Amino acid sequence: MENIKFGTDGWRAVVGKDFNKENVETVTKAIGKYILDNFGIDKPVIIGYDPRNMADKFSEECAKLLADIGFNVQYSERVVPTPVLAYGAKDLNACAIMFTASHNPPEYLGMKFIPDYAGPATTEITDELTRNLGQKPQKQRNGTIKKVDFFNRYYEHIKTLVDFDKIRTLKTNIIFDGLYSASIGYFDKILELENIPYMSLHMSHDPNFGGGMPEPKPKYIKELIEKVKSVPNSIGCANDGDADRFGVINEAGEYVTPNEIIAILLMHLKKHKNLNGPLVKTVGASLLLNKVAEKLGVEVIETAVGFKHVGAAMREFNPVIGGEESGGLSIQGHIPEKDGLLANLLVFEAMAYENKKLTELQKDLYDLAGCHFYNDRIDLKLANRNEVEPVLEKYKNTGHIGQYSVIKKDTKDGVKLYLSDNTSWILVRPSGTEPLLRIYFESDSMTKIEELKTLVSP
Repeated sequence: MENIKFGTDGWRAVVGKDFNKENVETVTKAIGKYILDNFGIDKPVIIGYDPRNMADKFSEECAKLLADIGFNVQYSERVVPTPVLAYGAKDLNACAIMFTASHNPPEYLGMKFIPDYAGPATTEITDELTRNLGQKPQKQRNGTIKKVDFFNRYYEHIKTLVDFDKIRTLKTNIIFDGLYSASIGYFDKILELENIPYMSLHMSHDPNFGGGMPEPKPKYIKELIEKVKSVPNSIGCANDGDADRFGVINEAGEYVTPNEIIAILLMHLKKHKNLNGPLVKTVGASLLLNKVAEKLGVEVIETAVGFKHVGAAMREFNPVIGGEESGGLSIQGHIPEKDGLLANLLVFEAMAYENKKLTELQKDLYDLAGCHFYNDRIDLKLANRNEVEPVLEKYKNTGHIGQYSVIKKDTKDGVKLYLSDNTSWILVRPSGTEPLLRIYFESDSMTKIEELKTLVSP
């Protein structure tokens, strides 16, 4: 049990090592006890899984264990994206368990608990789950397992958020990289049902994700980038292993950063959908978002890194959009959980409403912001976790980084230093699992970033 730790998005481990039958049973019973203690035996439970190795087998065992306690379980009859299952939690007022390791390497699997509010479990909930480890909930009755497909209800909901009539006016060629992920059979199905033409690649589920990583970043979607470059007037989109993150390639074959996508969608949702409310972003997200929000008269709410913090703020503040720099977002009227399927659809919608290429929307974005921003990150390995706090204390107490004065500090997640040029910041935050400090940099030029990296490197 000492090997079971709930991180920012559930428990993950290597299949056949810590992710084994005994530990899955332990976590399942801990979740069962939590649901029993907080909601009672009549609370619906839904379970789904992504294409990873053994995800179907372990999730089926989880369903049997919970039914044996007495819960009535609705079990996905096929691979399902996390956002589709999460919407099911909201729709059915159910607690959900998703078997996924998201964008982690193929040898990993995980269990993600999604309460009935349809977002990531908060720290208070995962703390209770941790206390429940090793406890066995009492059998209440004979429960049931019913196999279901969660697609249709999700699709009906998405139609209330996305203007498909407008997307059908788009003249751009859409290229969808299934990336062997859970989005296959869902994102493509939506496009087909809405008579939106598209080209595709990597459209089969593969536990090894084609020998790459299930992460829609340039390094792992090279074939998509080449395809976009070879097909005139086209854009590309992809999702990670469980389809809660997105990746977008513009008409020039360039990766559009999540920060840019969130900013473009904020502009779009304000202008064309008349949504009102703040923007929620993490401390690791770009100042670009702050600049755009300021120009639009939108308040900015900043959270610690991790979508569980963004999701909690979304439930509290009902923002126009909430997002993080690693490729997750959701919008007002949807669920407080990352949805890569919706993100891609909204990009098409924004282009269609403006009747512009994505490269043109990027230009509009930077014209509004008034400058470009660049980002980088280094990981500083320490000998042990005892070294983390002294380094954080050092940055909490620093007043200068080279020629720059520190004009503001934020300590909600590590230490974030805002510098006197008003375009640069440094965030130093500890890894949750190892003796490692992640140091994030942002500035309006790569030259400044390289300078800052030399100033903070040991």
